Amino acid sequence: MSPSSPVPPVPPVPPAARQARPIRLGPRSIGALALVSAVGVVAFGWPLIAGGESGLSAHAQDAPWLFAALLPLLLAVVVATIADVGLDAKAIAMLGVLAAAGAALRPLGAGTAGIEPMFFLMVLSGRVLGPGFGFVLGAVSMFASALLTGGVGPWMPFQMLSMGWVCMGAGLLPGPDTLRGRGELWLLAAYGSVSSVLYGTVMNLQGWPYLGGLATGVSFVPGDPVGENLGRFIAYCLATSLGWDLPRAVVTVLLSLALGPAVLKALRRATRRAAFEAQVTFEGPKA
Repeated sequence: MSPSSPVPPVPPVPPAARQARPIRLGPRSIGALALVSAVGVVAFGWPLIAGGESGLSAHAQDAPWLFAALLPLLLAVVVATIADVGLDAKAIAMLGVLAAAGAALRPLGAGTAGIEPMFFLMVLSGRVLGPGFGFVLGAVSMFASALLTGGVGPWMPFQMLSMGWVCMGAGLLPGPDTLRGRGELWLLAAYGSVSSVLYGTVMNLQGWPYLGGLATGVSFVPGDPVGENLGRFIAYCLATSLGWDLPRAVVTVLLSLALGPAVLKALRRATRRAAFEAQVTFEGPKA
């Protein structure tokens, strides 16, 4: 090309290419998430159908086995996502940064009266980055938070699963590519409030079986019909944890509406710049 030759115009980038899209789920990712979720459902729910003579009325004996199963399953989700969409070191770095931020936010409320500001960040991150990435982020954030606050105990693997489900659900909300503005904020706030209550309810399944054998109307009774135990469980949730779950929901809604626009913008800008799923093309030598 001679110096006087005109420079060909650069074609405009289509809006769809500039838009930050959630990291998609491939068949391997879906299979890995289904497997880890199935393990989690069994881990939470098996006491409801265990016989009274089993002697396994609590989850204290579950935790080491669940934790041992959870770590390779989380790794399987990451490996499956890498195999499906080709994630690189930039995605792993973002996972580490967001997990550290979530772990740092959690002690600010220390669970006092249900004030847990990390929930809104987990919901917004799951929305932007997708269900597979979100599940791993939620679980890793809870693991890091437990190490940071000294909250390591039989409840920790159950918290990792529950928070993973919260983030995964945010990634599965409708309109990830099209819904923006106030509509998206209200959708995320509504989901955050519901998931905050459901998180506490699911986590009650981990601690409630410890009440087996106590002479109260809300105690878990090993071997009783599932319907009767579920009735006691609902009464237990209303009498004990709802006072923490509702403030958590309110805090999540307020933070999502107040900080959501800035956080979503920052996450999407980082996702665009990282270009997680950008296609690499090679051009031949120019004449």
